[in-house]
Amino acid sequence: MTQNGDEGLPDTSATSMHRQSPESRALLERVLSYSRDRMAHNQPLDAPLSPEELATRIPQTITPDGLGGDKALRIFENTLAPSCISSDHPGFLSFIPNAATEAATMFDLVVSASSIYGGSWMEGAGAVYAENEVLRWLASEVGLPPGAGGVFAQGGTIGNLSALVAARHSAQAKRTASGRSLPSRWMIACSSEAHSSLRTAATVMDVDLLPVPVANDGQLTRKSLESALNAQPDGGANVFAVVATAGTTNLGLIDDLEGIGALAEERDLWFHIDGAYGLAGILVPELKPLFRGAERADSFIVDPHKWLFTPFDACALVYRDPSIAYRAHSQHAEYLDTLENDALWNPSDYSIQLTRRARGLPLWFSLATHGTKKYREAIAATAETAQAVSRVIRETPHLELVAEPTLSVVAFTRVGWSAEQYNHWSQKLLTSGVGFVTPSSHRGKPILRFAIINPLSTLDVLRPILDTLAD
Repeated sequence: MTQNGDEGLPDTSATSMHRQSPESRALLERVLSYSRDRMAHNQPLDAPLSPEELATRIPQTITPDGLGGDKALRIFENTLAPSCISSDHPGFLSFIPNAATEAATMFDLVVSASSIYGGSWMEGAGAVYAENEVLRWLASEVGLPPGAGGVFAQGGTIGNLSALVAARHSAQAKRTASGRSLPSRWMIACSSEAHSSLRTAATVMDVDLLPVPVANDGQLTRKSLESALNAQPDGGANVFAVVATAGTTNLGLIDDLEGIGALAEERDLWFHIDGAYGLAGILVPELKPLFRGAERADSFIVDPHKWLFTPFDACALVYRDPSIAYRAHSQHAEYLDTLENDALWNPSDYSIQLTRRARGLPLWFSLATHGTKKYREAIAATAETAQAVSRVIRETPHLELVAEPTLSVVAFTRVGWSAEQYNHWSQKLLTSGVGFVTPSSHRGKPILRFAIINPLSTLDVLRPILDTLAD
């Protein structure tokens, strides 16, 4: 069989996988049917199986002759998928969930089917143009100038690492240009409550981390940061970047962005905001004042696969001055010479990557489909649900809030429970298919937390979960 310009080519085993056939088209319909059913939220919460359990239920799948698409799909549908917790389930409240819109999910399929290389303008001009429109919108919402821009990277860890590599490159260039010597060890200053990805970034970059103690309310302030810098033997001269968090993962707290940004500017330090989870809250007018000072950032990240309702995985990394990132990240090789054109925007020049999919397109399509107003309303709704849940907790004698919710994370305790009791309750809740709430900890004590970013995680869904804590 030949079609789609393949006329005259022999149908060999080497080409058969890439040719359309009646069998492959039938399989496509079955795959699309499964996807449609899954997108209709016809998926239970599910729970993981052990390696031994999976091994007994699944035959050897990687074989010389293959199983055929039908059998492989059945194995996934009946065994592999049910062994994965559905992160878009309304009862998924652990870590930071994923709640992609149907529009974003549909277009994620389109992106894969379109085979777009998103690393360069030459190969993906239309995709890059659309991604950049989203990045400019995010930059303007944060308050950065019109020239700001960046890239959609894989996730917050890569986004933070890429921004800090650009920050160090900038600091080294400034030191060299001024004739000052470089420090023996560079340092990154951040809150002691900052995300673990910063420790990873420091290790990869072979620099030191300066974790600054936070105030009783868990917020990194200008005063505490200034004290920590002044306490360094060199007065903080070896610090090249300060990282503030806009929405901590554990409690949803926001650092003193205004004060930290002003101090960073006074000391000529790179000011980066890790807003992977929480910075999307800036889109809500009622929450926007909480982020005052974000406009001072030299760079920031926000993960659309969190509070911007996009499939895994996407991190929007934005720079105030993208040319600094370009100088730090652009790769040079003979076969890449044709791409080295400063007039064109090659996304791979702005983070630690070369090959990349156009992972920003699902967010672009969802925004273009629904409009920014609906996004603001959906984010606001989840924050309102967090407030409603906190009111229920305050009214329940055996529950106590750890902190008043700032964004959409509600942290609380079950009075009198041990870590073992929390774990037992969490496993029982997951097994029942009602919810997924893993215990966390705060200041050495076990706690529970609801991370509410799914608009379907309403009070009607969450109250029954709280009721199970009465036992």
